[in-house]
Amino acid sequence: MKVFSSEYTFDYSWEEVSTANWRKYCPWNDKSPHVSSVDTLSREVDPVTGILRTERLITCNQSAPAWVVSLLGGSNTSHVHETSYVSPSEKRVTMCSTNLTWSNILSVRETVTYQPDLTASSPGQERTQFTQDAKITALCGGWQKIRTKIEEASVERFSENARRGREGFEAVLEMSRRVFGEEKERERAGMQGMQ
Repeated sequence: MKVFSSEYTFDYSWEEVSTANWRKYCPWNDKSPHVSSVDTLSREVDPVTGILRTERLITCNQSAPAWVVSLLGGSNTSHVHETSYVSPSEKRVTMCSTNLTWSNILSVRETVTYQPDLTASSPGQERTQFTQDAKITALCGGWQKIRTKIEEASVERFSENARRGREGFEAVLEMSRRVFGEEKERERAGMQGMQ
């Protein structure tokens, strides 16, 4: 098993990050063209805790290393199941993802959290802490050397995608802030015009 971990601080409030998270794979994000679709399977709010639980199917088109395809077969289309929990009272978003494609050969279990950065507490300077952990395990039988190579190639790809994903999400956050700011200005101008 190989582990990939990453931390990052976004210079946006938790409210901005948790809202923009639903648009992470929209056209504003040109860094994740491998994500071809995101389908919501279910969404419900727990009436007691207020936690929003959402299940999504994420479809990606991304080539695997040629040596892996020649050894194990497969296609460039893969599917990921994601379950997310948004707790407004705790100001925490937790997303748990697992691969569905090649799951008999490779297990990828990722957990991502977004929560307020408590070191930035002054109004107007809110920031959000992002943590990402993935456990990658080759399940194929046979030689340890092949399993290790598959895990190493998977961690390398995961790392590249994580970096591009952060860059793309920054673009989504920036565009969201601008668009919502413009909308607030229009609303304000409309209210003043009514007076």
